[in-house]
Amino acid sequence: MDSHAGILDLLKQQGEQALKKSRRALIIQPGAIGDCILTLPLAKFIIDHLKVGAVDMLGRADYISYFPGRTCIDTIRAIDSVALHRLFSSSADFHLTDRDALIDAFAGYLWIVTFLGRNGSDFEQNLIFTTNCSQGADVITLPLLPDSPDRDHIADFYIRRLCETCGLKLAGENSLPTSELLIKSTKSDKKAGEEILQQAGLDTDSALVVLCPGSGAADKCWHLDNFLSIAGQLKSNGAEPLVLLGPAEVERFIPHRLIDISRTASFLADLSLTQVLQVLCVADAYVGNDSGITHLAAAMGLDTIALFGPTDPAAYRPLGPNVCIIEDKPPAFTSQPSHDLQQRVMIKLQEICA
Repeated sequence: MDSHAGILDLLKQQGEQALKKSRRALIIQPGAIGDCILTLPLAKFIIDHLKVGAVDMLGRADYISYFPGRTCIDTIRAIDSVALHRLFSSSADFHLTDRDALIDAFAGYLWIVTFLGRNGSDFEQNLIFTTNCSQGADVITLPLLPDSPDRDHIADFYIRRLCETCGLKLAGENSLPTSELLIKSTKSDKKAGEEILQQAGLDTDSALVVLCPGSGAADKCWHLDNFLSIAGQLKSNGAEPLVLLGPAEVERFIPHRLIDISRTASFLADLSLTQVLQVLCVADAYVGNDSGITHLAAAMGLDTIALFGPTDPAAYRPLGPNVCIIEDKPPAFTSQPSHDLQQRVMIKLQEICA
């Protein structure tokens, strides 16, 4: 009897696991790199509290391609692979055909959380209608930003709004992960990062500090001379500074500023997001503005110094176990170097690299 009971328990567990795996959720996230990373706690919350087996994400492929296998996101799809523009039509004029691709795109999901559209909008109504043409799904529309100033962290705001819509109660006041990694790199990531550094001729025996002077908005960028000063001090201390530049920075910085960077430190430009992740795998510390790459570094657990000017770190600080926030107020943040802030950054870096 005991052996039979054990077999029945095992079959029951397997059945429950299979049922959970078949329960899937989708997040439609059209935002930038940082927005996508700050949605990961929401995805984890959905898995834990809505009892789904997997969460997929529909977003900009170049921003989320590295998620599967490194985060709680199971699969990703490119947002331009689905004709989402059709859902913005007037609900009175919206129609679907037999075997419509839109129906297939959302079939099989029990929950769909969308950051596109608004509550009660044509987009939301058309999305609900589309899901009802298959098995139906609970559609929850969340805003990318609060309607009014909100001192809660934006990731906590998403979870709270989800709970309010679903009638769930939070177990505690703060549901955000404080010590766990949102993004877990792999052994192959580290190997690839080492190869990138070797090809760039960087000293892999010294402490590597990645400096990222860019951001999606110019007013979020700490004055470039601050980064150059820190790079020079790091080299004097025997560390290896590495400046990462994206396409926006290559265009934004005038040629002589790029020359200043190259004279002060090694730099890499136009890496893919996956390659940036791989470089961060082998770094000892990171310094950057309020940007998507700073959120990436923090979420990976890298010792991260995040520089904040016009944006509020209470609401938008990077999530990770090793994040230090350093603030300054505009316009000085972008308009002139700050010796005091440089020294604060260097003191923290010396602690990290000691």
